[in-house]
Amino acid sequence: VQLQASGGGTVQAGGSLRLSCAVSGIIFRSFAMGWYRQAPGRQRELVATISSGGSPFYVDSVKGRFTISRDNSKNTVYLQMSSLRPEDTATYYCRSRWGSSWSDHWGQGTQVTVSS
Repeated sequence: VQLQASGGGTVQAGGSLRLSCAVSGIIFRSFAMGWYRQAPGRQRELVATISSGGSPFYVDSVKGRFTISRDNSKNTVYLQMSSLRPEDTATYYCRSRWGSSWSDHWGQGTQVTVSS
């Protein structure tokens, strides 16, 4: 599986960004997808997931601010991020899941920096 994340950048607190992750090498529509992030000196953490049927899940820290979506015709998963905070600064990665098993493939990630 290949994962190409893009859309990161530097924004001021309160701003918005939309991340994209183009996926190839799998039957995209059959897989759940997730966004993770890793800040410097911290462990990689889950941010949001979306099932193959489109049901979203968010961790509490981003609930109400982030929206995960997918376009199966484009094999792409998105993360719309609003009301960004400095603590959202991290490298963001996407990942695929088959059933309950997350893939070991991460892709290169995309950097998000939120300035105060």
